[in-house]
Amino acid sequence: MDINFELYKVFYYVATTLSFSDAGKKLYISQSAVSQAVKTLESKLGQQLFSRSTKKVTLTPAGELLLRHITPAINLIRRGETQLTDANNLGQLHLCASDTICRYLLVPYLQQFHKRYPNIPIKVTNATSLHAVDLLEEGRVDLIVTNLPNSRLNPANIYRRILTFRDVFVANPAFFDLSEKELSLADLTRYPLLMLDGKSTTSEYLRELFLRNELDFVPDIELSSNDLLIDLACIGIGIACVPDYCVPKNSADLYQVILADEIPHREVAVSFNQKLPLSGSARAFLELLPSVGEV
Repeated sequence: MDINFELYKVFYYVATTLSFSDAGKKLYISQSAVSQAVKTLESKLGQQLFSRSTKKVTLTPAGELLLRHITPAINLIRRGETQLTDANNLGQLHLCASDTICRYLLVPYLQQFHKRYPNIPIKVTNATSLHAVDLLEEGRVDLIVTNLPNSRLNPANIYRRILTFRDVFVANPAFFDLSEKELSLADLTRYPLLMLDGKSTTSEYLRELFLRNELDFVPDIELSSNDLLIDLACIGIGIACVPDYCVPKNSADLYQVILADEIPHREVAVSFNQKLPLSGSARAFLELLPSVGEV
């Protein structure tokens, strides 16, 4: 089909704003021009892309399908423009990771990168490991650093592992005097448990682990931050499950619960979309990261 790219561009802005007037403002064209472009595209495709009413605009199933394909194309063009115009032709470094991975793992490497390339802009998007995969597939970020296993991650896009770690359960001895006891996973379910919410790879992994042991895993508190889980464990709210690398060292308020059932190690990996060109800045950042084995 010979369809002008500008029609797809107009469609993208209407689809992402769900407003003909807002799309017109972003494109610096009139609302009527936006409406005409959408009608032309719908006519050429033989599909209705939007459901229109006096109060709102929504995507039809056909429109949602088209948006999933158009978004990576738009982002690829934007990345190409950025790589052509940014300093030293390395391009902006844009990566995505969870707040825990950013804080406890990436800060030293970001510091090294900034010191080595002070004129290269750095953009960090904070998202769960699961949502980070969506951003990678859409071409909205250069790299993601994610926990493994990750049910959404395409194995073809995994670059390499950069860390192995273990999930541990921590508690305040003043409230849970278990430091001399060895607990099974079944024993743990009798205590108030604190963990990341269900939209995280950690939650997916632990629920599957408990399910394999025929245990019903129902946390008392689910949060989006490991730091908050640690804070709540310190004040005795419950026993928190967190990665071992973010547990404070030599804390009088926390100890690690001894488990009879050893929880297997997990990994942190860096990944990029093999279908899209990688910016020079992303390649330079990859060179700074450690490796614990190819995936």
